[in-house]
Amino acid sequence: MKKILFFVFLISTLSIHADDAVRQALRNSGNAAKYPNANVLVVFDSTKVEVAENGLAKVNIHQLFKVLNSKGILDKRVIKVGYDPLSAYVKILSATIYKKNGEIISIDTSLIKDYPAPARAIYWGAREKMIEIGYLEPEDAIEIKMFRKGFTYALLNDEPEDERYIPPMRGHFYDIVPFWSADPVKEKTYIVRIPIDKNLQYEFYNGEIRSSVIRDGEEMIYTFTKTDIWPMKAEPNMVAWSDVAPKLLLSTSPDWKAKSLWFYKVNEDYGSFETTPEISAKVSEILRPARNELDSISLLTHWAADEIRYSGLSMGEGEGYTLHKGAMTFADRCGVCKDKAGMLITLLRAAGFESYAAMTMAGERIERIPADQFNHSVTVVKRRNGDYMLLDPTWVPFIRELWSSLEQQQGYLMGIPEGADLQYTPISPADNHPVIIKGNSKILTDGTLEGWFEITGEGQSEAAIRSVFTGVARSEWEKSLENELLRMHPRAQIIEKYYSNPDLYLQQPITIRIVYRIPHYVLLGDSNIIFQPLLASGIFQRAQAQLGMNLDVEERAYPFRDRCSRKLQLVETIEIPTGYSAIEPTYYINIIGDAATIKASMQTQDNQITISQTASYNKRIYQADEWSNFKEVVKAQRKFKDYPLILKKL
Repeated sequence: MKKILFFVFLISTLSIHADDAVRQALRNSGNAAKYPNANVLVVFDSTKVEVAENGLAKVNIHQLFKVLNSKGILDKRVIKVGYDPLSAYVKILSATIYKKNGEIISIDTSLIKDYPAPARAIYWGAREKMIEIGYLEPEDAIEIKMFRKGFTYALLNDEPEDERYIPPMRGHFYDIVPFWSADPVKEKTYIVRIPIDKNLQYEFYNGEIRSSVIRDGEEMIYTFTKTDIWPMKAEPNMVAWSDVAPKLLLSTSPDWKAKSLWFYKVNEDYGSFETTPEISAKVSEILRPARNELDSISLLTHWAADEIRYSGLSMGEGEGYTLHKGAMTFADRCGVCKDKAGMLITLLRAAGFESYAAMTMAGERIERIPADQFNHSVTVVKRRNGDYMLLDPTWVPFIRELWSSLEQQQGYLMGIPEGADLQYTPISPADNHPVIIKGNSKILTDGTLEGWFEITGEGQSEAAIRSVFTGVARSEWEKSLENELLRMHPRAQIIEKYYSNPDLYLQQPITIRIVYRIPHYVLLGDSNIIFQPLLASGIFQRAQAQLGMNLDVEERAYPFRDRCSRKLQLVETIEIPTGYSAIEPTYYINIIGDAATIKASMQTQDNQITISQTASYNKRIYQADEWSNFKEVVKAQRKFKDYPLILKKL
């Protein structure tokens, strides 16, 4: 009887007087005057979850939106709900318009459209349901009721009805509930009813919430409510919203080790990494030039990275946490991150290595509550010394690294026989990612700049320089290189060029040497010359992402991120016309901080100016209080980008 009553309660949170309750909520909600910067007001957002013994979650969602202006009217002219039919079922139960004048309009749900969701690179059959709301006026409201069952990751299909919606880790429940919004929210409520024998862990991050836990027979009811949720102001280059905004995490998994052991077993039981004679033959071919253990790991990693195209199609069995079999990926030569990771594991095992899959979260922090906070799959291999080594064939195509340092300070969980706890990748020292630029130039009396420069690097900086070639078709290499110089000045001309073979990236880092000429580069006056030093002004900015950062932010509320730690080493010598001298003939700066450091100078001797810069940016993710140091160093490096050099006639 309790189950029936609870189901009735879920279907309508407003009881028999629903219309009156909605009108009352709308009257008390406020209008555009109270929310002058908002387009839509979320009057309430209620989610009620009933968890079965097998982990199946049935969810009822009840929302009420008030449009405040013309932008809000456009935003809510249609309602879209995304889902993956392999693992989730969604039904829009009702949609009702409450007009400001008191009229109530029920929308015909038979007109709901169900269509393939827009996709790029990954085509796993995701779909959207859409209902057209039509014309609204300011202060009209939309009430939506929806039912959903299932979870957010697909595992295996072709199962009996409801079986496909049970979470992969059978019997367990988890959820990640954002309590932030781009629109103001008057009230958001999340309720879970779950069997009492399931130990539900939960934690609320980045704020406070009102919560209660009540026993009801053989079930527990957890209720979480937050009122007056205001949109947070974004900052340039800030970390992901989920790292700093209020959120609720819940999980019945006892700890990360349990998830690790389950992830290991589900792939071993499926046979994801079984080899074939064809794979073994290819491994022997790949390893012919290998000289030692690390050579072998490197050659296999880069084969999986370079030869397996990133493309995701729905391939039936083996979606989600179960990795497709290596034999299939080997035949198809394509797949997403888990396919590339699984292919590498298969190759390593065929070569005699002990290797397993791991999960990580690219771009967001993983919290200690063992909810499934993963969006990326990678590989681990056990070295002869017993240490596990991370490999990522998805993020290192044509890159000299084996584990991309774009993923430093990132959580990961290995699926290994002995189980593992959640770990974080270490900071990659800036010295591992140098950009080395040197060159000489000469200013002619007609304003032409002639000279040469050479650029090379290592790690992620080398990969950014190399992307001049790897980022375009081979037929576009010359044009791509020319464009890099044209970004500095539209009249730039390449007189001579040399670059090491981009295809031989495992043998040597890329080196580019350019002899150039730029007519009318400097501004000539009657008694002065104004110009920007070409190299110190930010040439090859693709390898110096910090130079493009918005530095107008005075203080930060949230941590911020760069692409990668890196080091710059630059020496530029400029010959100036006889009879001229720099207004500021010398300068020297030395900034030392935990986030970043720079030692830079400019010296003038006779008719020659020498600019030297050595700067280090020490992390990928920085705390808000490190912004002042980081910004000061970037400004020092950008001295000649932001302020030109002025020469005066003697």
